[in-house]
Amino acid sequence: MNATIDLNADLGEGFGHWRLTDDEALLTSVTSANVACGFHAGDPATMRRVCELAAEHGVRIGAQVSYRDLAGFGRRAMDVPAAELTAEVAYQIGALDVFARAAGTAVAYVKPHGALYNRAVHDAEQAAAVVAGVRLAGDAAGGEPLPVLGLPGSRLLAAAAEAGLPTVEEAFADRAYRPDGTLVPRGEPGAVLHDPEQVVARSVRLARDGEIVAADGQVLRSGARSLCVHGDTPAAALLARRVREELESAGITVKAFA
Repeated sequence: MNATIDLNADLGEGFGHWRLTDDEALLTSVTSANVACGFHAGDPATMRRVCELAAEHGVRIGAQVSYRDLAGFGRRAMDVPAAELTAEVAYQIGALDVFARAAGTAVAYVKPHGALYNRAVHDAEQAAAVVAGVRLAGDAAGGEPLPVLGLPGSRLLAAAAEAGLPTVEEAFADRAYRPDGTLVPRGEPGAVLHDPEQVVARSVRLARDGEIVAADGQVLRSGARSLCVHGDTPAAALLARRVREELESAGITVKAFA
């Protein structure tokens, strides 16, 4: 049984006057905020606002780095040269860290978004490029190495560990899984789970028993220390609140990962 678990969500996914995520409401439930850094969503004013709100709520700030794909919300497959991807990852972390530090805190971890997240599960070169960007940003900031949040068994976490970065395994409350532990692609039916009761039950089972059920009914073991509720799904803030309430009712402490 996991006595504690982190609850994370994607925030700041807007641009200009357009907002996709209910950042204020989500920050009352989550313990870690994956903040869009301008490449798949977000702009400087949004990043600053979310960092200030996260600091007020005592929520840890993470940089959600992405391929440069505003039009596709970072979910389109792209081929980016490794050196370019490294620079772009470091650039995004650095940009967000400016606003985090202005709010009295700092970027505390890094999580890729969308197509980059899924590509780095299997692609060793892209995974290594992301990790190099994380190291570059961390070294420039002069602090402790930045943890990398990712899928268990991924090339990303393997590369991060090899580079001496802390790694944090995460699971998804509202995404369907394949039997191999990877996520069902969003283009396939049932990839995103919308039934609140199902999402809540999966969350409690994961935190309490270390188990998550794949789309074919197979029970997968998981040592995830962080649980993600997507901020761009309908009624995401209400769902995150319910998940946290049910976790705590089950005797599980919800707090940021160590």
